[in-house]
Amino acid sequence: MRRPVARSLAVLAVGAAVMSVGAAAPPDRPAQHDGPTPHAPKVPMAVGYGGAVSSVDTDASAAGIEVLRKGGNAVDAAVATAAALGVTEPYSAGIGGGGYFVYYDARSRTVHTIDGRETAPLTADSGLFLENGKPIPFAEAVTSGLGVGTPGTPATWQRALAAWGNSSLGTVLKPAERLARDGFTVDDTFRSQTAANETRFRHFPDTAELFLPGGRLPVVGSTFKNPDLARTYEELRRKGVDALYRGDIGRDIVNTVNKPPVDPDSGWNARPGDLSPRDLAVYRAKFQPPTKTSYRGLDVYSIAPSSSGGTTVGEALNILERTDLSKASDVQYLHRYIEASRIAFADRGRWVGDPAFEDVPTKDLLSQRFADSRECLIKDDAVLTSPLAPGDPRNPRPCASGGKAAPTTYEGENTTHLTTADRWGNVVAYTLTIEQTGGSGITVPGRGFLLNNELTDFSFAPANPAVHDPNLPGPGKRPRSSISPTIVLDRHDRPVVALGSPGGSTIITTVLQTLTGFLDRQLPLVDAIAAPRASQRNTAQTELEPGLYGSELRQSLEAIGHSFRENPEIGATTGIQRLPDGTWLAAAEKVRRGGGSAMVVHPSR
Repeated sequence: MRRPVARSLAVLAVGAAVMSVGAAAPPDRPAQHDGPTPHAPKVPMAVGYGGAVSSVDTDASAAGIEVLRKGGNAVDAAVATAAALGVTEPYSAGIGGGGYFVYYDARSRTVHTIDGRETAPLTADSGLFLENGKPIPFAEAVTSGLGVGTPGTPATWQRALAAWGNSSLGTVLKPAERLARDGFTVDDTFRSQTAANETRFRHFPDTAELFLPGGRLPVVGSTFKNPDLARTYEELRRKGVDALYRGDIGRDIVNTVNKPPVDPDSGWNARPGDLSPRDLAVYRAKFQPPTKTSYRGLDVYSIAPSSSGGTTVGEALNILERTDLSKASDVQYLHRYIEASRIAFADRGRWVGDPAFEDVPTKDLLSQRFADSRECLIKDDAVLTSPLAPGDPRNPRPCASGGKAAPTTYEGENTTHLTTADRWGNVVAYTLTIEQTGGSGITVPGRGFLLNNELTDFSFAPANPAVHDPNLPGPGKRPRSSISPTIVLDRHDRPVVALGSPGGSTIITTVLQTLTGFLDRQLPLVDAIAAPRASQRNTAQTELEPGLYGSELRQSLEAIGHSFRENPEIGATTGIQRLPDGTWLAAAEKVRRGGGSAMVVHPSR
């Protein structure tokens, strides 16, 4: 069923370009401000040339556009946007976390990646989250020093800029430093995320002082400033990332992790971590080859383990390759998509971990032979039982069943994704995170940023004692992630689309559904992003957003045997498409997370 999609994409591009209205990028800003930048309305789609940025936030997208206008490339813009998100989306990302960076180089027409995932302390072992032989409660691990991994975001920025950027870290951090100093306008999303974390934020005086000004929730429409973060960015600009990995910022991180500054009157048991200056000094953001999957005559590139995103999305696409989804009914399409997701997650749980510690069969997981041996499990008139047992990618047996299932472990649902492109044709898809909304809840005193709780992505104990769990903690080990920044190239190795999403383990299904909606169902990119989502992760019930949960499609799928539960919101995608005339189309969410912000350097008229 492989078929070229160039003509279909051209039709989509024209239709999408016609839909673009009011998508102009904001005017250039002066270098200094007496106050915060006026809050511009979010626009979910923009078409133009000179480069593009798509993120969840207007100020962050504007920071990337500013860098592009001053001669920066897609890498420079990605770092500038990410740093600004550390200001305006501090509960999702920041220098206290990590992420995965995927870069397309237009000159060589090749894709490169950086694994900037956080690592466990060198003293960690498989019993990191056990007390008296039993796992500690998840909520207690989340809000503690025990769940904090060595941050990877600053190292990722430095490695990306040194390898592929046009600008220095000192240059690209300037918009974010200014934004932190002058402030941004509080919106409903920021207030609601603060409210959801209010109780645990009050456990830590430094967090409460920063994010609950005057002891109250921030008011929508007010200006939120973070002078401590502005000073931290200024120090990073002057001294480079060594200020964190070998300097004063790192010293403050270590002290905070090992002795969380908890309010003694709160009664909260903020378990200490065991992070050392050596953990910071030996940390490296790693260059590694991307995953690659052929789909409908296109090449799909993503991030390899320690993230499971590239292998799991890739396996599911390979499973779906044998079905012409463009001709399937809506029910058939969703049924096949759900079942492919279920199977890919079953295999993910058994085989994917940090390849520095585990023998991960990445190539075998992405083989068409293995996908075909799993695809034959799918029936048009029945539903597979979850948790489904994994297959063996090293020894594929058609329609094999049995064995021990590995249920999907919980991952925090917040993170953020950004996508950038430049005038030279380079593209970046970058997902960064501090794990769940608000991370650990612990702010580094005087530094203005939250620490991650990324180590809670490890399995606290084996999901099935009879089966090896590749995601148990270990010294310096990276916990498994679901982050899936993706770049799709055509047969001439030119970019077609780049995208990604936050959402914990729902990242994988969000990226998969958006890709199939765009490539197979021929939805314009902004509509593929906005389409109501389903997420199956090898569990008894599939999650549905309200647009599907309340529809007749749900009833038709239930008649086959599917079981559902409602999830108000799944993911928050951003993406960029290369149009046939060489212009860029940037797309983001219309509604989720308060809507996203798509911008281009020079809008098409």
